[in-house]
Amino acid sequence: MGIRAKLRPLERAAFYKGDAEKSFKKLVRVGSAAPGNAATRIEAFAITGGIRSYGGYPDIDGLFREQAVEVDVKKREALLHKIQQLMHERAMFAPIVEPALLSGHGPRVEHSGFGSITGMPYSVPYEELRLKASRS
Repeated sequence: MGIRAKLRPLERAAFYKGDAEKSFKKLVRVGSAAPGNAATRIEAFAITGGIRSYGGYPDIDGLFREQAVEVDVKKREALLHKIQQLMHERAMFAPIVEPALLSGHGPRVEHSGFGSITGMPYSVPYEELRLKASRS
């Protein structure tokens, strides 16, 4: 079965305007490469009223407020783990990925380039991507 989704590409400014106004319905691509930790990510994406949040749960919001004032590092960590567990159990997010970079993978690929550069998760350098000779 699975999940069916229709991607609707938007011009960047139109996407950010719609996202800021929270005018999208159903599935929305949200993500961030901004620096931070679990608390900053949870606040932005999972707490009611978060800058990138399209909803939330009162119990998770309460746990978030509790961790925000907790000075004991271990207790705060436990609260953040509990929030993440609840987010997981409720399937608040479904990772749908559309890679923005070219990658070579499949039966016709002789050398993909994956792993050629340590820590790089893509098919790079592209000059090293080679297909197997075609059989005519």
